Amino acid sequence: MNLKSGLLGIVIALFSLSGAARAAAPDPPAIDGHSYGLMDYQSGEIIAGQNIDAHVPPASITKVMTVYVAFDMIKQGRLKLTDTALVSQKAWAEGKDSSESRMFLTLGSRVTIEDLLRGIIIVSGNDASVALAEHIAGSEDAFAQIMNQYAQKLGMTNTHFVDASGMPNDQHYTSAHDLLILAHALIQNFPDDYKYFSEHEFKYGIEHPQQNRNGLLFKDPTVDGIKTGHTEAAGYCLLASAKRDGRRLISVVMGGQSWAYREQANQELLNYGFRNFDTASVLGAAAPVQSMRVYKGADNEVGVGTLDPVYLALPAGEKSQLQVQPQISGKLIAPLTAGQKVGEATILLAGKPLKTVPLVALKDVPAGGFWHRLVDQIKLWLGM
Repeated sequence: MNLKSGLLGIVIALFSLSGAARAAAPDPPAIDGHSYGLMDYQSGEIIAGQNIDAHVPPASITKVMTVYVAFDMIKQGRLKLTDTALVSQKAWAEGKDSSESRMFLTLGSRVTIEDLLRGIIIVSGNDASVALAEHIAGSEDAFAQIMNQYAQKLGMTNTHFVDASGMPNDQHYTSAHDLLILAHALIQNFPDDYKYFSEHEFKYGIEHPQQNRNGLLFKDPTVDGIKTGHTEAAGYCLLASAKRDGRRLISVVMGGQSWAYREQANQELLNYGFRNFDTASVLGAAAPVQSMRVYKGADNEVGVGTLDPVYLALPAGEKSQLQVQPQISGKLIAPLTAGQKVGEATILLAGKPLKTVPLVALKDVPAGGFWHRLVDQIKLWLGM
């Protein structure tokens, strides 16, 4: 699978803030549910959570992975939005005689992949999930194997899928932490396709449109996704994301007592994160931590740092207390290539370590001419 290379690097730098950093922020809201979590999107850090790695049934939040697989296959060119899928007996019958959500597909009809995706994302159609799974993999069982392969690549270590919809099954489980990882990957890897998750309604095969199950979309204009879930075993669940003033947070509540409470709890988590934390950016190609002498090179110095900014979720107002301590591995000798590791940097908050990151050369430094190399070699011998 052609998952974005940067994804696995970001899968994820998930770590909790140190006790010193967390002490500056108030406690998160008390959430009544099986588990919950709150992630700062840019840094990938978990800033609040409870029972975050416990196994829980995901119910229809499963469909985020169903959609993720389809988005990635579209990105690879193996699937098109305009392709059509045949509605099988199994897909048509899914949820037909129960209260389960469905898109109201017609048996034997052909439906575009785009309509199926909207039917899954917006109205949580079980019939659409099965039709999409069968079109991609031939059967829902085979598709579940693909889902598990993606989960493994994303680092979802507490997840196992057995179907595309999230029907109750003891072998079908995930964790709040894993759902945050999945949501992060979804938004990062498919920013153009993510727009479907903010659509308020969708009509297919019935007289009136069905509303998006995510009620936060109608209450908070900064919320733009993601997915609800509910079964008797799972309780009421919601994976949500909001963007305010350029910052994005992702929240998840599993096992709430009602649809209204899952919305309230996610709203409380999002408000808590936006009010009490900032996302700080340090380092990056435009902000070298220092310049280093280069021996035997066409240039005598090179900036060292990180090619991309390093993001940190910090208690509000604490950014001014950040410090960066570099440790260079040894003398730098050309040729060097941009991105070549030359040491490490420890990022500290109020003098206490938060994170260690590799330091790299920020540009290529080719070898210098013969005489320059010779002179520098002599300097190296003399310890100059």
